Amino acid sequence: MNPTIFREYDVRGIAERDFDAAFARQLGQAFGTIAREQGARRVSVGRDCRLTSEAYGAAVVDGLRATGLTVLDLGVCPTPLMYFSLFHWDLDGGIQITGSHNPADHNGFKLCLGKGAMHGDQVQELRRRIEGGHFARGTGVVEPTAVVPEYQDYVVRTLGKIARGVRLVVDAGNATAGPIAPAIYRRLGADVTELFCDMDGRFPNHHPDPTVVENMEDLRRAVAKTGAELGIAFDGDADRIGVVGPSGRIIWGDELLVLYARDVLARNPGATIVSEVKCSQRLYDDIRQRGGTGIMWKAGHSLLKAKMRETGALLGGEMSGHIFFKERYFGFDDAIYAGARLLEILARGTDTIEALLADLPPSHTTPEIRVDCPDEVKFKVADGVRDHFRKGSREIVDVDGVRVRFPHGWGLVRASNTQPILVMRFEAETPAQLAEYQRTVEDVVRAVRSQLGG
Repeated sequence: MNPTIFREYDVRGIAERDFDAAFARQLGQAFGTIAREQGARRVSVGRDCRLTSEAYGAAVVDGLRATGLTVLDLGVCPTPLMYFSLFHWDLDGGIQITGSHNPADHNGFKLCLGKGAMHGDQVQELRRRIEGGHFARGTGVVEPTAVVPEYQDYVVRTLGKIARGVRLVVDAGNATAGPIAPAIYRRLGADVTELFCDMDGRFPNHHPDPTVVENMEDLRRAVAKTGAELGIAFDGDADRIGVVGPSGRIIWGDELLVLYARDVLARNPGATIVSEVKCSQRLYDDIRQRGGTGIMWKAGHSLLKAKMRETGALLGGEMSGHIFFKERYFGFDDAIYAGARLLEILARGTDTIEALLADLPPSHTTPEIRVDCPDEVKFKVADGVRDHFRKGSREIVDVDGVRVRFPHGWGLVRASNTQPILVMRFEAETPAQLAEYQRTVEDVVRAVRSQLGG
């Protein structure tokens, strides 16, 4: 067993190299044992459409059943539908088998104990239980359960018809949102063109990761060809949203969060909104100017959800497209629901999404820049960059890696919790400043890596 698959907020690796179905069964047993110790009786299991997910899902279900739990087998569905099942049926936990936005030969496990996502030492405790090999025993039952229609009906019923028809293109990337999202948007009153909405775990058209510009090119072309107002893309398990405006401009997660925050604050003055270190300063400034409280926190869906519960936040989000609605919803990341809320906002008027954001101050940003860096040194590199800028008396935020404040912008270096990479992002008022700040930070990263041999 490769211990590095147990990450900050999930278990993830290369399928059939880092784990197999036998491991998946042990993971189910370990999770079931911990859940039983906390009084759990009923849990759910969902899976994505990757080629290994069916076998891993069956093994997890069997492992859970062997600990005496009742298991609702949700079959193939997006991760948010597993989360939804916890609240809709008041379950005691759940597991989603998914490689999320990672390559097709990867897979993994997202785990919830109670209504909250496991993270940090909770994930490491699973590793320790598997290594110990002592599991609860019982005779549970498996209940095949249709979650898709329940979820679709819930979203349509709670949001209601949008104020006018919005024409959009949905690109599911041959992943799990395909059979679910377009039907919801049509029932809400939108005019939907489908792109790659048939499921295929090989992802033959493009990889389902909307944070990568190349993966959005098909959607941009389809929006232009159809004259749509909006394009919505999903990652592999539909907990991250990508958006394209009518001009072809990609609207990143922090810009979407500006729109969502304005909408939530209009109904809930003074609300708290949590986001993360990769997000634009304009987001935090806009929240403050509209009377809200913005909290900058660590990246990672489990970590942000925990911070939202701690602070009572009504909204949260990441630059990567994880959006968490507590207002009028349950507080978990759900890209299909986020798309519905965006349609609701657009349908109230006739402005394009770009026009709704036009009052933000001028800014030049990079997307997430991902640099390969081995797991064993990536956190040391981020720490070294932090220490360098701290000694230089720069203003920094170090809740997650280091975010360095420059006179007219900022730069970020953090270690990914899910991949062997460093994540960087930069923002400045002018292109020249952006290039300068990026060059300054990247020079320090190279120097620190050289010292560490990474």
